[in-house]
Amino acid sequence: MTGEISILVGAIGLLVLSMLVYWVTPAGRSAQDKTGRGGSFFLGYWVRNWFYWFLRPVVRASVAVRLNPFVFNALAVLLGLASLAFYVYGKLPAAGWMILLSGFADIMDGEVARGRGLANRAGAFLDSTLDRFSEFAAFIGLAAFFESGYADLAVIVALGGSLLVSYTRARGEGLGVLCKGGTMQRAERILLLGVGSIIDPSLSHTLGKSTGFILTVIVTVIAVGTVGTAIYRTAWISRRLQAK
Repeated sequence: MTGEISILVGAIGLLVLSMLVYWVTPAGRSAQDKTGRGGSFFLGYWVRNWFYWFLRPVVRASVAVRLNPFVFNALAVLLGLASLAFYVYGKLPAAGWMILLSGFADIMDGEVARGRGLANRAGAFLDSTLDRFSEFAAFIGLAAFFESGYADLAVIVALGGSLLVSYTRARGEGLGVLCKGGTMQRAERILLLGVGSIIDPSLSHTLGKSTGFILTVIVTVIAVGTVGTAIYRTAWISRRLQAK
């Protein structure tokens, strides 16, 4: 087992243990949405409730030292750019960790802003927009890693689909219809791309394939899932608008 896989297994073990601890608490026995952010096809209310509970000590510490939420905004973008660089140089596990940490920073900025009473529309706009920059950087790095062929096409479709998922929701909200449904939202994309990049070299080699094989499969899943989610949201929002 490589060092990257060992670290990943250890991190997953810690998360599973924290899930068990959360499950025995009164809050953990409820499946209702406690975050106000909704669930998703893969990540339901309970998982989201647990994750925000898991982050609570870090959020409280950040609020206590009066850390500016923008620090996490900037960190998320820098980590996204770091993933780009690691992909370019073929360092897939390192790129995967940068993506996962970028997702963590993305969550923290909003939580800290709310904890300090600094949440506002300008911050929400900046947060959402910088998220797109971070994700864009990761996909550009992937395209550079694959260089050409089917995998690059999958990256292009996945990038376009990811942007469409965000756009359909934003456009719907602007017209008074909120739609959070779909199978490939940002959390799922981050997890799949991050974990997939970490395990790719070892698992691809075990299967007798070249490096990038597992990642190509995952990017294809993201591409299909994001385009499907964008189409679903387009149809769902259109029906709601016509019914008004």
